[in-house]
Amino acid sequence: MNARTHLLHAARDTRGFAFESTLGKVARVLTGQYGVTVVFSPDGPRVEPGRIVIPDYELNGGVERDVLIGYLDLLVARAKHASLAQLDALPAGVVSSLAQVIEDRRVCGQLLDEYPGAHWFIGKLRAHAAERVAQRWPTLHWRERLVWLIERALWDEPPSRAEASHSLLAALHAAQDLLQQARASGSTARSIATAQALVARVRALSAGDINSMMFTADPAGDIETESAEAEAVSSSFDDDTAAPDHGNAAAPPAGRNGGAQADDAPGMGHLLADAQQPSSDADGAAGTAASHASPATLSIPLASEFDVITDLTGQGDSAAWRALRAQARADTAPLKEKLERALSADERIRWRREQERGEIDRTALARLATSPGYRTPFRTQRAAKGRDVAVTLLIDRSGSMAGRKIELARLCASALCDALTQLSFDCEVLGYCSLESAPMRELYERQLAAGTDLRRYNRFVERLDLTVYKRFGATDLNGITALDCGHENPDGEALAWAATRLADHRAARRILMVFSDGYPSTGDGDPQVLRRDLRERVAAIGKRGIELVGVGVLTDAVEDFYPRNVVVSRLAELPSIVFSVLSSMLLTR
Repeated sequence: MNARTHLLHAARDTRGFAFESTLGKVARVLTGQYGVTVVFSPDGPRVEPGRIVIPDYELNGGVERDVLIGYLDLLVARAKHASLAQLDALPAGVVSSLAQVIEDRRVCGQLLDEYPGAHWFIGKLRAHAAERVAQRWPTLHWRERLVWLIERALWDEPPSRAEASHSLLAALHAAQDLLQQARASGSTARSIATAQALVARVRALSAGDINSMMFTADPAGDIETESAEAEAVSSSFDDDTAAPDHGNAAAPPAGRNGGAQADDAPGMGHLLADAQQPSSDADGAAGTAASHASPATLSIPLASEFDVITDLTGQGDSAAWRALRAQARADTAPLKEKLERALSADERIRWRREQERGEIDRTALARLATSPGYRTPFRTQRAAKGRDVAVTLLIDRSGSMAGRKIELARLCASALCDALTQLSFDCEVLGYCSLESAPMRELYERQLAAGTDLRRYNRFVERLDLTVYKRFGATDLNGITALDCGHENPDGEALAWAATRLADHRAARRILMVFSDGYPSTGDGDPQVLRRDLRERVAAIGKRGIELVGVGVLTDAVEDFYPRNVVVSRLAELPSIVFSVLSSMLLTR
């Protein structure tokens, strides 16, 4: 240990080739193998027979030397204590990444037992890895984020605020037993087996085979997806970009993939298994819009009295609204003008002729000259039935919408609402999510203790959080600036609530547009029941004559539920695509 410390002390004051030579001496001391060399290369880090390859950060001058020494310690630990052949035999993918994460934590533990002084350098490497992930976070795929959060958990590092996503933390929560096995791994084979078990667990959660917590990964962002959507990195915080840097400890060292963020929700997998049955028949206001659906297929809440509806109409930031409106108009002004011309052309050809007052009808001038008693040479424009349309925008506020998605949803709502108001259409902007409610949890626990059969229900401890950002008839639109994210998204109940409000509004036509970035989800409900519930409510709303459109934000999940749908694969195109779809509907009689 003294020789190692002496060499590293010298290394801090050495440059270029001398630094490589010093690290080579340290590697030979640590591995006990004569002839081991250390080289720097842009395609590091990796371990080869007789050679340790460290990332060539020195060329960019951006990494302190303690981090490079940390890489050396990690790679030496791999060379000494891991079966590299078994790891190399794994096909590239999430299992390989997870196995490397688990194995790196195991072998580093062994190295630290042998050389406690390596703690400093490994700590520097961990900090460097966290910085690298923070920089790359917007471009990481969901599975990469998951691997990073697992790595964090194995090193007992809490996720940063930016990393915490509800689906990822829920997946970790559901795999606590496997994480314990990973921490206790004693061999490379055991690490690989645990990685395979973790992937199988997450796949089961994603498929809905396990009724647990808040987890539903949508098709565009789950552990199965191998390629990214065609989404520009700069346009989305949650896009599906880079594949993992397998074997690349630089990005981060052991688990080069990513994790994500959300509220730590309690595991609720036991609710439907152990639960008994209803204490009340409360469907709430949301239930009225689905009166034609079969109750057996709906997701019924234990109680609805805890649901909250907040009206923020006109209560937003005026300065923020002006800035948002200016940006929205820049994006949609040409589309709005085109729609205005099309609507005006359509309406000008509709006149009531033979009227006693109004404007002169030129086609009646000849009759006026030849018939002295003729008294109806006027015409009046018919009531503009083409504009007697009410439009509701319903926006998913789940945690997965955080970042770029919710920003563009806010911009899209502003653009549409501002344009529709200028064109004399009435519109409303609504948002929804669900949050855990302490009073509702108390009610659930009382019912459970009383032996009540709760099997009929599918929402036990979460209340609906429903928000009106701009109501029908209001002229002040600044409440839209308050649009933000919550936690879960019980789509079916929220859709029924919005449809009920829309059905109560007087209009010749009613259009309801739903913005969603995945499948319905709650922290304590069965995902399959939630999906059946949404399909039933969509069908029931369609029977009431409401024109329903599902807008998929970086997901094609809407195709499973809404007969009329549009999938937006590039976030920057969200306002223009949605405006075009709505324009087409408004021009269609």
